[in-house]
Amino acid sequence: MKSKLKNKIKKKHIYIFPALSLLLLIIFANKPENSISEMKKVREPVVAGSWYPGDKPTLKADIKKYLDNVKKADLNGTIKAIIVPHAGYRFSGQIAAAAFKQIDTDYETVILMGPSHAYPLNDASILNVTHYKTPLGEIPLSKKVKELLKEDIIKTVPEADAQEHSLEIELPFLQETLTNFELIPILVGDIDPNKFKQVLLKQIDDKTLIVVSVDLSHYHPYNEAKKLDSYSINSIISLDSEGIFDAEIDAPWAVSTLINIAKEKNWKPVLLYYANSGDITGDNSAVVGYSAIAFVEQHEKDKNNEKKELLAKEEQKTLLKLARNTIETYLKTGKKPNVDETKLTPTLKKVQGCFTTLNKNHDLRGCIGHILPQEELYKCVMDNAISAAVSDPRFNQVGYNELKDIKIEISVLTVPKKLKFSSGEDLKNKLRPMIDGVVLKKGWHQSTYLPQVWEQLPNKEEFLSSLCVKGGMDSNCWQDTKTEVSTYQAFVFEEEKK
Repeated sequence: MKSKLKNKIKKKHIYIFPALSLLLLIIFANKPENSISEMKKVREPVVAGSWYPGDKPTLKADIKKYLDNVKKADLNGTIKAIIVPHAGYRFSGQIAAAAFKQIDTDYETVILMGPSHAYPLNDASILNVTHYKTPLGEIPLSKKVKELLKEDIIKTVPEADAQEHSLEIELPFLQETLTNFELIPILVGDIDPNKFKQVLLKQIDDKTLIVVSVDLSHYHPYNEAKKLDSYSINSIISLDSEGIFDAEIDAPWAVSTLINIAKEKNWKPVLLYYANSGDITGDNSAVVGYSAIAFVEQHEKDKNNEKKELLAKEEQKTLLKLARNTIETYLKTGKKPNVDETKLTPTLKKVQGCFTTLNKNHDLRGCIGHILPQEELYKCVMDNAISAAVSDPRFNQVGYNELKDIKIEISVLTVPKKLKFSSGEDLKNKLRPMIDGVVLKKGWHQSTYLPQVWEQLPNKEEFLSSLCVKGGMDSNCWQDTKTEVSTYQAFVFEEEKK
């Protein structure tokens, strides 16, 4: 009797287990494709050990070295987004560190965007996993991913991630600069930036950091690459979400989306570092460009005081002495002088655009500068002082014995702002002589005049026509509403008469 009962129980077990397996199969088969599995599923690293160290101690030491080599920038606000490169650490790790070093808020969510290099992706893709893994540990995906996957422009495309490095390469830096954050990893393809902006805005709060992983131009000679990269960086800094599509840059759709978000949120872009692979390896034949750019939400008091930020008299004297000493030292030795940064005020170490101008007997002898903020102000003055003395293509190099006859002038610039105009006449009416510096940009052509140029060209039509010709454009380019016009102001000071 007992034997028959055991046989019946065994037969029931035989039927129960296949039925249970079939039920589970049906449940998982009916799970929506664009959803993150409830079961733990880890995206393993694919470039650890090649693009960056594969063991934890070496990786931590590498990142610490890169971060220790960077100083905190005076950004006057809170970092809301960064653009960083994604080459192997030996090429672009130091540039990436320049941005990650600035993170000063313990963000809870990181939206990480990058391109898919090997797969022609349309729209955007989020991988169907619960965690991303590096040698430093696992990072959980945000619960917001489920909401994003309900959007028709975001799918799960495993092929796009197959051997992709653009997202993975940033994760160890995030792990070393943040604690307990959740990840929204998005590979971005050909997508509508305005529509994508609206999708992401619904998921962004005060504890969200956006990281866009992109490299600049690829495999051009050094000087050509610098020109191409300058266009890309200028497009970003000037918040030109359409012009970025004319640039040579990875994932312009992701960058354009970030620019649109920045305009919506009133975030200010600041260039922290630019270099290319030639600067690292010494091989300038075919280089790749890298940039570190921060998007900053200014503190309210800084917004209100922005126009009042001028240099004190002693700061002006410091920069003028530094400019002259730099030129003298460079003409003697071919090197820049050493600078004791501890003696500089925070204002002089602020990232800001500037021009250094050399005048001889009231005539221009050299003038070079950066319209957009690229480096700390004192470095900007030093670099442009050298360039004005030896690299202005309009003049011969300044001789050492000539310096005694040269007066140095420095212009510290505000960030250019786009000026909308409906016609040439409308543009003329909006310009303010002696106040506005002007940038004209059409396609690859760009030129600028500082506000003090109005002294030589007070007539608005002559000023604008001359500026067009300076940039290699038709003299009437300023009347074309397709020409982009930006204006900025300058705080100008010069050496006293001897």
